[in-house]
Amino acid sequence: MLGTLLGAGVTHSFQRRAIERTEEFTRGEKLRQERIDAYCAYAGALVSYRRLLVDRWFRREENRIEESEAARFQSYELRSEAQEALFRVQLLTADDALVRQAAEALDHVAEVHKAADRDALAERRRVSRDAINSFVATAKRHV
Repeated sequence: MLGTLLGAGVTHSFQRRAIERTEEFTRGEKLRQERIDAYCAYAGALVSYRRLLVDRWFRREENRIEESEAARFQSYELRSEAQEALFRVQLLTADDALVRQAAEALDHVAEVHKAADRDALAERRRVSRDAINSFVATAKRHV
């Protein structure tokens, strides 16, 4: 009888640990998927925002006033979407350096349309593209 009770206790202990490991794995995998989704959404939002800012710059340079104004208002919407995606990154990421890098990428993208000429635009496009790619490369190590 003592052996049966001892066996039941040991079995219960093993089952409990197995369940805990399974739950821990499931939580970890869910967090991993949420991070992948957040990082992809953020990078995508940055790319869309950047593309519109380049378009906005060309519309302004070509004196297409109405189109330039429409692009300006649309850029506000895309910036808000990028900021919202950044908030998700901040919530899901424990690494302060990655969060800082994500914010810096948004800052670089936000400067694209402020270029004075085509050469400055090309440089801002390069810097912002590099910032986005660097964020993605760093984020990849966190998933």
